[in-house]
Amino acid sequence: MENLVLGCDPEVFLQSRATGQFVSSIGRIGGTKEYPMPIDDDGNAVQEDNVAVEFNTPPCKSAGEFIKHIRKNLEYIQERAQAMDLHVSIVPSAVFSDEELADPRAQQFGCEPDYNAWLGGRRNPRPRAANRNLRSAGGHIHVQLDDPSTNVLEVVKAMDVFVTLVLMMYDDDKERRELYGRAGAYREKPYGLEYRTPSNIWVTSDELITLVWNQTDKAVSFVLAGNTIDPSDGGIIQEAINESNKDLAKQLMDKYQVL
Repeated sequence: MENLVLGCDPEVFLQSRATGQFVSSIGRIGGTKEYPMPIDDDGNAVQEDNVAVEFNTPPCKSAGEFIKHIRKNLEYIQERAQAMDLHVSIVPSAVFSDEELADPRAQQFGCEPDYNAWLGGRRNPRPRAANRNLRSAGGHIHVQLDDPSTNVLEVVKAMDVFVTLVLMMYDDDKERRELYGRAGAYREKPYGLEYRTPSNIWVTSDELITLVWNQTDKAVSFVLAGNTIDPSDGGIIQEAINESNKDLAKQLMDKYQVL
């Protein structure tokens, strides 16, 4: 589509260089959901989110700009981490020790609800995992939709197919979706939507960032052209994503010719 504009707010973890144990970000990075900490004058900012570090980019108008801002945030967090003998770990889920989860802020989940496009926008339940020490990291994508009549639910469903099914080929993690990132997860925004299904795996390389940009472009263009995902595929799409079933994902990718 013309004039695609994307932002993102991925999460990453901190890990001890000496022991390899995951370390809480609380009290180490700064910034909160209400008051993210700016790192420049361009709109990049960081914050502590539960035990992860979240970063926010400004709206970007090209894949190159998207890469530049993501890299700037990651480099900033890495510099801060190195000063504490830590490093940045970009993995979709991690298990923390009881000690690192002692702060009450490490027990806060789902303060803002998200919603399920496959259920007509029904609110998703608050996250809960069998392992109370499990934490997850998302790679949420913010999409600007210039036409207010655009069907947000159809865009989210298309992004499940064109974005998440593709990213599954690079993501072997199966634990994250116990907490977040099931099919069709989104929040509606004044400018469009926040797509919340993908993990953070796509910020590990410029190639994957470019892939996300291009696949999001395809998903939005698909809907703007008047297309919709076949409702009869809804169940299998959710199964593929929620169960991390790559075989089903490949079948759906072939059907919709996503690449």
